[in-house]
Amino acid sequence: MERSEQMLFRLLEHGTSAPMVVKEAEAQLQEAGFEKLSFGQSWKLGAKGKYYLKHHDTTLFAFTVGAQKEDGLRIAAAHTDFPCLRIKPRPDVAAGGYAQVNVEVYGGAILNTWLDRPLSISGRVALTSEHVMEPRMRYISLDRTLGVIPNLAVHMNRKVNQGIELNKQTDLLPILGLGSQESEHPFLDFLAKELLESPEDILDYELWIYCREQPQYAGINGELILSPRLDNLTSVQALLTGIIEADRAKGVNVIALFDHEEVGSRTKQGAGSMLLVNLLQQILGSLGEEPARWHKSLYDAFLLSVDVAHGTHPNYMGKMDVTNRPLLGKGLCIKEASAQSYATDCEAVAVVEQICRKEQIPYQKFVNRSDMPGGGTLGSIASSFLPVKTVDIGVPLLAMHSAVETMGAGDMKSLTDLVRAYFTI
Repeated sequence: MERSEQMLFRLLEHGTSAPMVVKEAEAQLQEAGFEKLSFGQSWKLGAKGKYYLKHHDTTLFAFTVGAQKEDGLRIAAAHTDFPCLRIKPRPDVAAGGYAQVNVEVYGGAILNTWLDRPLSISGRVALTSEHVMEPRMRYISLDRTLGVIPNLAVHMNRKVNQGIELNKQTDLLPILGLGSQESEHPFLDFLAKELLESPEDILDYELWIYCREQPQYAGINGELILSPRLDNLTSVQALLTGIIEADRAKGVNVIALFDHEEVGSRTKQGAGSMLLVNLLQQILGSLGEEPARWHKSLYDAFLLSVDVAHGTHPNYMGKMDVTNRPLLGKGLCIKEASAQSYATDCEAVAVVEQICRKEQIPYQKFVNRSDMPGGGTLGSIASSFLPVKTVDIGVPLLAMHSAVETMGAGDMKSLTDLVRAYFTI
């Protein structure tokens, strides 16, 4: 197994929700000797220093300082969240003798792919504390199957194979077990027991239903990877490995792992906030650069927006552009869109292409069909706050936003190699 794939599998197994993605990212950075900082403290940054900081538990930044600060800022961004189901407050639902939990859809999930899957729970819980402004925070990622959303049998739904629209409120409630007369609130009682806390001490939570299927190789020669959360943990891991393994003598390398991309990014921990600009300004100030020069340093930066792309589906060839059809296993994708849903700049694209050619990294280009606009990424949003040369890249996937997605195993190496080279050259 390639190291890039090994590290991806590690993140896929541990990153069951955005807080858990950040916890795993933090563990990898600590193993590599990165020092933890916070926005609320003054920083004393040194040459060859390695640092990271978290924001609201679901967004993380890491950066390294070269022996010489000249040669600019190189930034790469990805997102820690993914489409799934989120548990609502007052979650317990009792129907037909079953214990269920009330959920809402987070992001643009392919709903029917969540049926008949092994499901569990991950996230964070806020508990009572002595200081009302500082609730106790606990984290949970249960490594056992707790629930399922069963399909309705074909005998009761003869038209199921003609396509059925699922109602987000009534059709997606997971079954967590058989009902009990012992408790009016079985889920909250269960959660309290897992945390070794009293149910009355649970104030609120951010808990997600996640698919428990494990990452695995597929294909005659093991050339495919099937897994939940490939969007966008492939990019998160490439950025982590890239900044850990890169060795640039000059300048500052930065990775930004934002939350809430799947719901628009315009939040306090999303790419649509001032977080990245504030971070870069604090880095520059801590390195002794005069505020009058900050704009020049910021505008001279370069940003990679790293998110997945659509691979060509053999059963739906007509869904792709007529001349740009990325294939799984043929390398990372450079994503372009004249509408700027992907950050498109030919000069910046040329930089990425030259890195790929220099390092012999396979790459492809992705463009949507002209009559079929695709989704956007955080690249255009982040670059509107930080107007620098920006390129959107990522590995091609099949079944993007499904509970289980498919990628080419070799594409993880190409993406990781590019990020490492970008932070080194």
